[in-house]
Parts: sequence; C-alpha cells; structure tokens
Amino acid sequence: MTATPAPRVPPAPEVLRAPFAVEFPFTRSLGPVQSSFLTGLRERIVLGVRTTGDRVLVPPVEYDPETAEEIGELVEVGTAGTVTTWAWNPEPRPGQPLATPFAWVLVRLDGADTALLHALDAPGPDAVRTGMRVRVRWAAERAGAITDIACFEPYEDRGQGDPTPATAGTEGRAVTGPRPHSGEFDDPVTGVVAPARLDYTYTPGRAQTRFINALAERRTTGERCPSCRKVYVPPRGACPTCGIATSEQVEVGPRGTVTTFCIVNIKAKNLDIDVPYVYAHIALDGAGLALHGRIGGIPYDRVRMGLRVEPVWTEGGRHPDHYRPTGEPDADYDTYKELL
Repeated sequence: MTATPAPRVPPAPEVLRAPFAVEFPFTRSLGPVQSSFLTGLRERIVLGVRTTGDRVLVPPVEYDPETAEEIGELVEVGTAGTVTTWAWNPEPRPGQPLATPFAWVLVRLDGADTALLHALDAPGPDAVRTGMRVRVRWAAERAGAITDIACFEPYEDRGQGDPTPATAGTEGRAVTGPRPHSGEFDDPVTGVVAPARLDYTYTPGRAQTRFINALAERRTTGERCPSCRKVYVPPRGACPTCGIATSEQVEVGPRGTVTTFCIVNIKAKNLDIDVPYVYAHIALDGAGLALHGRIGGIPYDRVRMGLRVEPVWTEGGRHPDHYRPTGEPDADYDTYKELL
C-alpha cells in the first residue's frame, strides 16, 4: 500500500500591523443658547437653561428633552457642585484635560438639576467618591470653549455652597442657586472647532497582507471567488456577494480602465499635490472590482470614462503614486459598465 503525501500548504504570511490615526477638525456654528454658554465660560460664568417644567439643565440645550419645546430662559448656576458618579482614568490620552491620572466625573452644579461631565484632579481613586464636593478650576487662558474649565478639584465648602466672595475672583462667582441671566456678553462666541482624533492599531488580515506585500514588489493581486469567479481587488478574504472564503491568488493589471472619476478642487492638509487633480475608480485588467487612484500625466479636464491607464511607481514606494494614460484607444463602455 502506497501512502499519498499530503498536499503542501503554503505558510500563512505574517500579518501586518501598523499604528493609524484618523483626525478631523469639526467646525460648527452655535445657536444663541450654546453661544451664551460658551461665552459665559470665557467669563468664568456657568449658565444653564430652565425648562417649562422648572428644571435647570447644565449644559444647556435648545429644546426641552421631555416636551421638545424650544427653550431659552438662561440662568446662572454655581461653580461648585456634587459628584454624582465617576470613573478613574489611569492612563490619560493625548488631548484629554489632564496629563496625569484623573477621574471622569459627572458633577451636578449648585442650582442645576442635571450633571456636567468633566475631569476631576485627584491624587488617586481612593480620593474620589460619589457625593463629594468639587469646584471649577478655571483655565488661565480662556477662549469660549468647554476647555475653559480646566478641570474640577475637591472642595470642602463646610456647607457654604459656592466659593465665598473672598475667593470668587480666582475660583468663580459666589452663586448659591440659579438666578436669571440675559445671556448677553461683549464679543460673543459664535462658532467652535472641535478636533476629533481616533488612534488605533490597524491589522489588515491575511488577505490584505498578501496584497500589500505584492504591492511592495510592484504587483497587484486579488482573490477569486470559487463560486461567482469574480476577482476582488483588494482582496477581502471572502466574497462579499457569495459569502464564500477566497484563497486563489490572481495577479491583475497592471493596466486598467477609468470607470468613474471626480475632480478635486480643495487641497488636503499634508498632501503635496496641486489642485485641481483627478481621483478615479480604475478597473484593472482581470479584476472584478474597481479600485481608486489618482490620475496624472494628463490635464484634469481631459480625463474621461474609458481612459486606459497604467501605474506610475516612485522609488521605494509601496504602492502606485498615480496612474497615467497608456496611449491606447479608450475602452468600449460595454467592457466596464458592470464595474461602475
């Protein structure tokens, strides 16, 4: 009896990992309520809004969360309050209120019926408890943003409520309960820029690891679905249509056809490309899915659907820098219409 050797299984590629950051500065305009709230912080005043049910909401909102009625009656509340709940943050991240370990706290300021989320500067979790008294520590420089409250700090008020007038000049105004406020200030804040950033480690998986490694060799590969026979580029490890795992490697391109495109007129930060330029979906020869890339080597207003292109690599580049016309006749629409 002759033993049949088992088929050789190629070793799995080392899965790549890389740090990744998504950052987007979100700019928004403010309505009258939020404008007064943030301008008040600049002036070391905390404002809330009174609802039709006589509740004081801090931070203020423009519509009653219970009745959906528009509200705008502003009141000034205290700069001291009570911790309602908290969580310890042992490893502050960049951009957070404090660089040393601190507690995230919900603080119900004196005169308010809701709690404000912010940081509490405390030496350790044993120093934090629900029900403890805290007060605002104002930022040295204020511009009309929530960061004008640098943080909260523990405060033993001995039943006096807010800081006394003797200390109000550095810690805040002496306010023991909500009192009407016009919400009017000189030079009101009308808009804010809120930077949003997400840091994470990206792992492309085995399929895209093979794809990225092939690009480093100036080859473009995809994976063929064993059922529908489409070749997906970049590969995903499974056919999104049939739901079947894919493993058959197929080299495609390097040439392809522009299927659709757009003209970019806004220059992106840290991107050394003059505008206008063209970004296009490109169906590489042999691929069942179009990928995207920049088109160069041709005036932006001469790029068109059906244009035949090829990749241009830079020295040491791990992916094509852009695609340029090959000089071939344009592809017939019927050859790429299913890839639009």
